[in-house]
Amino acid sequence: MTRPVHLLAITGLVAACSDDDQARRRSLGDSPSFGALMQVADAGRGGRLFGQCAACHTVRMGAGDRNGPGLYDVVGKPVASNSRRFGYTGALRSVGGLWTPERLDIWLAAPARFAPGTSMAFRGVPDPLDRADIVAYLQTQSSAGAAEALPSRP
Repeated sequence: MTRPVHLLAITGLVAACSDDDQARRRSLGDSPSFGALMQVADAGRGGRLFGQCAACHTVRMGAGDRNGPGLYDVVGKPVASNSRRFGYTGALRSVGGLWTPERLDIWLAAPARFAPGTSMAFRGVPDPLDRADIVAYLQTQSSAGAAEALPSRP
């Protein structure tokens, strides 16, 4: 792992430990639904957590692909279609459907479970609130921008 990736990981861990995050977790109860998580999702924090994704993915318009496809404007797009240049696996192409916030949550939890045979080696984001924050961030990274995204704070 290179030094910048280490720094991104450390930044993500520090961001995950704030008192505000603990208050959001307490307000959700023991087993919150994805909808409840999205109601308290923080797109700003999701942008910081996206640092772990940025090792392989870009998220800005025109930024292109890295080891993974660019994710600008991915929410609402067909699965395995966001980049015309990226070589998506047959496993991911066969999933079909759209990248809805709910499907992104499932993908981020465990990519290999979502699309067995995918080449994405990332194990996933185990924390549901972290995933909701990342999904909220991805919603802001589109041609529609923040107008379609959920607010970063209730």
